[in-house]
Amino acid sequence: MTQIEAATYTADEMMAVAAARRLRDGTVCFVGIGLPSRAANLARATHAPGCVLIYESGAIGAKPEHLPLSIGDGELAETADAVVSVPEIFSYWLQGGWIDVGFLGAAQIDVHGNLNSTVIGDYEQPKVRLPGAGGAPEIAAWCRETFVMLRQTPRTFVERLDFLTTVGHPGSSGSPTGRQRGVGVTFVVTDLGVLEPDPDTRELVMTELYPDVTADDARDATGWELKTAAELRPVQPPTTEELEALRALKPANQETVAP
Repeated sequence: MTQIEAATYTADEMMAVAAARRLRDGTVCFVGIGLPSRAANLARATHAPGCVLIYESGAIGAKPEHLPLSIGDGELAETADAVVSVPEIFSYWLQGGWIDVGFLGAAQIDVHGNLNSTVIGDYEQPKVRLPGAGGAPEIAAWCRETFVMLRQTPRTFVERLDFLTTVGHPGSSGSPTGRQRGVGVTFVVTDLGVLEPDPDTRELVMTELYPDVTADDARDATGWELKTAAELRPVQPPTTEELEALRALKPANQETVAP
């Protein structure tokens, strides 16, 4: 496969590729809309054609040609192996232990992988009211492991969440306890690199960096004192094949949306 120069791809494209590479062929993945859906569909279009994508609306084995605009996008149902009710998705498939990876986005994340997708600011009088939890708390609690995608800035990587929507690792310092089948957040991919939890403290540690990104860049983009691995691994740039597949995954409404 041909590697390409950094000038020919964007930070968001590098992020999608890095996240997609983590999904193995045959993985059953509960996918969130937005960045996680882009990465999961890229994995299915490249090295993991057997990856089973499940969406909260009840679509199992969805194979959309376009990136879905929401969990209610009709193409998810049209291309799925099966469509079941929302209660069945959660009570049988998710809580029954059938799903390997939960793939989530968020507006804020803290050092323990806890997520906020509810409000920015005070809950009663927020600066921004976000879409809310949806199924994220249950997905993180019941999938075998959880991947998270979000852009890395001091506003998103915060010392203290404005609201705790989804628990990263129950029982770790700073996180509430609770019933959880999976191991929690195991992988956070950003537009700068990759973070993974320390096996002892469960604090997120920078373990991989993209080309032309330094550890200082990552620290400057983080609202807590970011720790880095003793040996930071470099992430290989996207291949030509990965970029072509990614750019072919256009939203269904791209022709009508202004750039």
